[in-house]
Amino acid sequence: MLNEHFLSKNWLGASKSFDKSDWTLVGLPYDGTCSYRPGSRFAPEQIRLASWGLETYSPYQNKDLDEIAFYDAGELDLPLGNRDASLNIIFVAVQKILAENKHWLGIGGEHLVTYPVIQAYFKKYPDLAVIHFDAHADLRDDYLGEKLSHATVMRRICDLLGAENLTQIGIRSGTKDEFEWMQVNNTQIMNKSEIPQILSKLANRPIFLSVDLDVLDPGVLSGTGTPEPGGMSFNELISWLLEFKSLNFVGADVVELSPNYDTSGVSTIVAAKIIREILLLAAHHI
Repeated sequence: MLNEHFLSKNWLGASKSFDKSDWTLVGLPYDGTCSYRPGSRFAPEQIRLASWGLETYSPYQNKDLDEIAFYDAGELDLPLGNRDASLNIIFVAVQKILAENKHWLGIGGEHLVTYPVIQAYFKKYPDLAVIHFDAHADLRDDYLGEKLSHATVMRRICDLLGAENLTQIGIRSGTKDEFEWMQVNNTQIMNKSEIPQILSKLANRPIFLSVDLDVLDPGVLSGTGTPEPGGMSFNELISWLLEFKSLNFVGADVVELSPNYDTSGVSTIVAAKIIREILLLAAHHI
């Protein structure tokens, strides 16, 4: 029997029991449609390692990871170069976790990995709504002739849920058509004064939270595939997330870290800390 002094490769504070856990962390090492700087497939493993540099306690929320039950399932084995097979593997994995009445927290990987997750969630939660933090609208109908891309993921999600069930925050880059689409469909929140209306609309609804890390300013997180100046600070993002603490989060993901573009490792640490805050925000206490 191996002795107890071997270090764990699981996420900081993770439970050893899947059955007793409420949430399940799953790494999604996929960046097959990345259009600028690839490498987000390396993020899940690096974020997991960086988590051990954090404390389990959050002073932002006065909560501790020791007070919640979540399980680290590791990374899915996705076939490099095969988009459709990768998306199907993710879809099946989500279905299995939802069948066990667990909640999914995906660690990406590019943003397209969110699409099969929402496909599975929509089968269980037909009244699902999505809150989307991102620098980019991701609302193109196709990108370079492809309907399934990290640049089209929210458009495909709206094809499932309807645009009225999407809330977008932090968007500052996109085509003219995308910005016009957001205006027509009223998906974009520009400031916090709009939050009470959103909370009223989403109360008692199942909510999926999707955070693309490039919502942060590149000065805070430079290690991403498509950095976009003019973004949030870390504290601004946390303050936005905490505005939604009353909602019923049933799933989440954090995507688009490309760790090798920030050799200092700071971007990876920031990503790990955001995941900690989302876990504490969404998970129920033991």
